[in-house]
Amino acid sequence: MDDVKGLVFNIQRYSIDDGPGIRSTVFLKGCPLSCPWCSNPESQSGVPELFHRDINCVQCGRCVAACPQQAISFKEEKGIRIDREKCLVCGQCVSECTRNAVHFMGEEKTVSEILKVVLRDRVYYESSDGGITVSGGEALAQPEFTAALLKALREEGIHTCLDTTGYATRDVLDMILPYVSLVYFDIKHMDSETHKRATGVPNEPILDNFRYIAGLGIPITVRVPFIPGFNDDDENIEKTAEFVSAVLPGNEVGLLPYHRYGMGKYDELDREYVMGDMDAPDAGSTERAKAIFEKHGLKCIVKG
Repeated sequence: MDDVKGLVFNIQRYSIDDGPGIRSTVFLKGCPLSCPWCSNPESQSGVPELFHRDINCVQCGRCVAACPQQAISFKEEKGIRIDREKCLVCGQCVSECTRNAVHFMGEEKTVSEILKVVLRDRVYYESSDGGITVSGGEALAQPEFTAALLKALREEGIHTCLDTTGYATRDVLDMILPYVSLVYFDIKHMDSETHKRATGVPNEPILDNFRYIAGLGIPITVRVPFIPGFNDDDENIEKTAEFVSAVLPGNEVGLLPYHRYGMGKYDELDREYVMGDMDAPDAGSTERAKAIFEKHGLKCIVKG
């Protein structure tokens, strides 16, 4: 099991926002949803991708000369540009770049390689009641690796958290949940058609899986991304609160107001940021949503 491989795009040590205590968060690549507000666009594709960071680039042209597919070009008014259709992600440009302006996002790692990194901080986990969170992308999209990693962590006595959209088959859940101490579960919208238009998938499997996990007695913290014009209306928040309180009375809900922190990453991947110049929700709408959750007996914490 230690040799099972997964595609990882980041290991964030000393994380304090992805579960209780001090944690390390392992971010896996690939997600079945395509949320336009996603702050980690590098997490969406299930294959390695090439990033170009203009701020690091000195426009030396080494990457242009190195590319065997002639997929990289330089134009004075636009700088370095990558033709994504031609690019084979062979890595020759990465090898030539001396400034880390061109780099891979996504690397295959074994369970044992992950353990070597995250177990360095065991003392912090133990002193703070922390642990390891497996996130994404969507960790359930790499079920064999996620199960093997969580199993190895539990055998080490480490608290484990699964951060998930909840979109997976029941077989995948049954493979992974025996090794999960806590679930961070996203609920984005209660109307399935609206959910599908925004994310690309319906919400029925997600809500069914929420009920299933709750029925197993695994602790769940609900997280609601609070997106203006998508799910911030009182009717949807009311339905979300009713649903959560019916399944898990008195449970905790984290309200995550929209932000644009990941917008620059879209440029680095040559993708359009379709949310444009949308502003974060104002304090009044956030407080109104919080009050609705609390009216239903839920503990609501506004994050960020």
